[in-house]
Amino acid sequence: MQNLRTLISTAPMAPPFLIVAIDGGAAAGKSTTARALSARFNLLHVDTGSYYRAITAELLRLGVAVDDAVAISSTAASLTLGTRVDGRRARIEIAGREIEETELRGPAVNAAVSHFAAVPAVRAALLAYQRDQARIAREHGFAGLVMEGRDIGTAIFPDADFRFFLHADPEERARRRAAEGQQDSIAERDRIDSTRKASPLQCPPGATGLDSTHLSLDEVVTRVSAPIAARLGAAA
Repeated sequence: MQNLRTLISTAPMAPPFLIVAIDGGAAAGKSTTARALSARFNLLHVDTGSYYRAITAELLRLGVAVDDAVAISSTAASLTLGTRVDGRRARIEIAGREIEETELRGPAVNAAVSHFAAVPAVRAALLAYQRDQARIAREHGFAGLVMEGRDIGTAIFPDADFRFFLHADPEERARRRAAEGQQDSIAERDRIDSTRKASPLQCPPGATGLDSTHLSLDEVVTRVSAPIAARLGAAA
């Protein structure tokens, strides 16, 4: 009969709970890559850009001006945030209400989101909420979390198991947005996101950078998936 020590040493180890951070500018390929990783590795997908868009839509609905820092700060701090898991995606709710995707991607939100997101109080209002998505992923039985945004690897999960930074030429990213039927000022959003004082957009030290300008989606996903698959294979 095997003794207890032998049984413990030969028992299969539970796979690790993984946190994957994907940062980058608009239309760099973050969302499509994150969705692919979510499906392949059973990770809860968190699109933090949609969170900031939801906050922006709510502030605009309440009549808060983009240049009124005091009103932005006080209103953002008063919002009640919740999460609804839809398939593999974590969707934000504000006061129990989910904002429609068409509104989140509309021209009004596109024009204002980087301005609102640059306000420290807005980022502070979402900080703990974003980190709490790891708990939600565990509670819903996911193998981990893949979170995309602009400060995930620097501010939200600086100790994530994997940190990637996707970038592409502004012209190519503008073409991608146009192909999606969206109007988005890529260069202006890059300028605001990269120069804001609170958690500016930048490649996290030690993160894996990937230029997606001339890569297909499949090529990007293959390159990003390889180290994750290797880690999981080694842990099996």
